[in-house]
Amino acid sequence: MRYLLSLLFFIPILSFSQSDFEKAEVLFRQQKYAQAQQKFERILRAEPVNFKVMEYLGDIQGAQKKWQNALAYYKKLKTLQPNNAEYIYKYGGVLGMIAKESNKFKALGMIGEVKSSFEKAIKLDPKHIEARWALIELYLQLPGILGGSEKKALVYADQLLKLSPVDGHLSKGHIHEYFERYAEAEREYKKAIELGSSKVCYQKLADLYKNKMDQPEKAKKTLAEFNEKNKS
Repeated sequence: MRYLLSLLFFIPILSFSQSDFEKAEVLFRQQKYAQAQQKFERILRAEPVNFKVMEYLGDIQGAQKKWQNALAYYKKLKTLQPNNAEYIYKYGGVLGMIAKESNKFKALGMIGEVKSSFEKAIKLDPKHIEARWALIELYLQLPGILGGSEKKALVYADQLLKLSPVDGHLSKGHIHEYFERYAEAEREYKKAIELGSSKVCYQKLADLYKNKMDQPEKAKKTLAEFNEKNKS
């Protein structure tokens, strides 16, 4: 009887907590970050090791480009869950943003940890798409003297091609576009459209036409094609 009473007392509390979490998630998806943060922080005070809530709080800080605040959450998560690929990837991503906005000497000391974080995320989750994209961008942005390399970027683009052909062609297109090989970039983006037909694929091709190839009419036609295919 005592057990039953305890259970009946616990259920409303659990339901309230779950309801609060769901409301916070909705606010987050609506980009109402201040309101979502308040609710998530309230939950975290009651459940100090709720990893999902910590992750959301880190995501909220990152969405607002409050990189140091986001880093604090992701650092705690990767310490508590050292084998979670997503937490380590997010930690590396935020650290990379801090490095990008720091002076060159400070940034130099961070690059190794940024790269190793992405590599560890892939090791823990061999199918991790975002970590490969991050490494591609890292190798494109880094000067050669610091390890930047198109060849290294292409290694991860080839891996993406096997894991997710759409991402593979998009990443190869991105690499070609970075080095101003626009015809090759166009070809890769068109291949991505053939396979995926997502708005991202069409937008990448349209942006290439408009911003790099000075072909605004082709950009409009590309987006119009997407809209036509996705009429409700």
